[in-house]
Amino acid sequence: MSERSSGRQIPVVVLAGFLGSGKTTLLNHLLHRSGGSRIGAIVNDFGAIEIDAMAVAGALGDSTVSLGNGCLCCAVDSSELDVYLERLARPSAGIDVIVIEASGLAEPQELVRMLLASEHPGIVYGGLVEVVDAAEFDATRARHPEIDRHLGLADLVVVNKLDRAADAGRVLGLVRSLVDRAAVVPASYGRIDPELLFDCRPSEERIGQLSFDDLHDHDHDHSETAETAETAENPADGHGGHLHAAYDSLSFVSGRPSDPRRLMRFLDSRPAGLYRIKGYVDFGPYDVRNRYAVHAVGRFLRFYPEPWPAGEERLTQLVLIGAGIDTAALRTELEACGSDGASHTDEHAMWGVLRYVQDPEDPADTEDVSAFEDASESEDPSAPDVHAAQF
Repeated sequence: MSERSSGRQIPVVVLAGFLGSGKTTLLNHLLHRSGGSRIGAIVNDFGAIEIDAMAVAGALGDSTVSLGNGCLCCAVDSSELDVYLERLARPSAGIDVIVIEASGLAEPQELVRMLLASEHPGIVYGGLVEVVDAAEFDATRARHPEIDRHLGLADLVVVNKLDRAADAGRVLGLVRSLVDRAAVVPASYGRIDPELLFDCRPSEERIGQLSFDDLHDHDHDHSETAETAETAENPADGHGGHLHAAYDSLSFVSGRPSDPRRLMRFLDSRPAGLYRIKGYVDFGPYDVRNRYAVHAVGRFLRFYPEPWPAGEERLTQLVLIGAGIDTAALRTELEACGSDGASHTDEHAMWGVLRYVQDPEDPADTEDVSAFEDASESEDPSAPDVHAAQF
């Protein structure tokens, strides 16, 4: 589903990680594997010479906003960030996704807090991606013990430079023990599949449809996930061109309307490693006029009601993407979310869904921000963060 083409909000992804973890390499990889999607970037170097911005400027041109000589989370507030976002989110720019590459010294929770406090109606939070240097992970933790807290806040963790780590399996296991419910993806040279972060624009125009064609190709490849899992754990062993080997996806289509209470129970309890959910939900008699576009990243959730297109078949169509997820079990759970077909509906059943429909008169989600601020003040890295407060 293309947020830009459907008039919905542009996802803003925060790319964080300590100095030398490989954030710029990962961003450059995304630029060259974007599948036709246009990426805007806010690059935040610490220092007067903006090396990282120079590294990506050739690929992005005027789609780069560079902030030098300071840390973004300290240098600007939410209203100032909105000014920079406006330059990239204006319709004439044609941007599909915005990536904020944070300074290696930035506090990720502050960047997320600013995004959630944003009053720009054209953007939506797209997740916190924490990049880890596998070869230097032990030394980094010794110097920066706060990395454990950063991992606990992340929606997606990229364990980078596994080709340089002598004990890659141990590092992966350690990182997985430190995350909350985040997906953990192994990588070398920052090579992850862009579909983890955003929808690659399909090769041909599809109006009002999900970009299932590309994802179905992934699904065929994912049938071999069991055989390729060992290689995915250590990309240095080869198979480097098969970026999808590090994650799983599920395409779910049903002509049976979803029961809102059952679907919300599914979303409340979705498993660790399930990073993205996107698509459309048909709630049948609970709302006969609208279908509900859904955008979930990590533990963040939004629904966008919109009128059913004339003549379109009423289906629930969802794509789920994650790492280490049981797609068969998830399919069974989604099938169990179907309505029992009763013509009489509970007038309160939609309340759980409507909680995640952003009020167009109040674009800033104050509940999210206050919850995140409460969590960031806690010394306990397992304390609830803004994403957990969504459910």
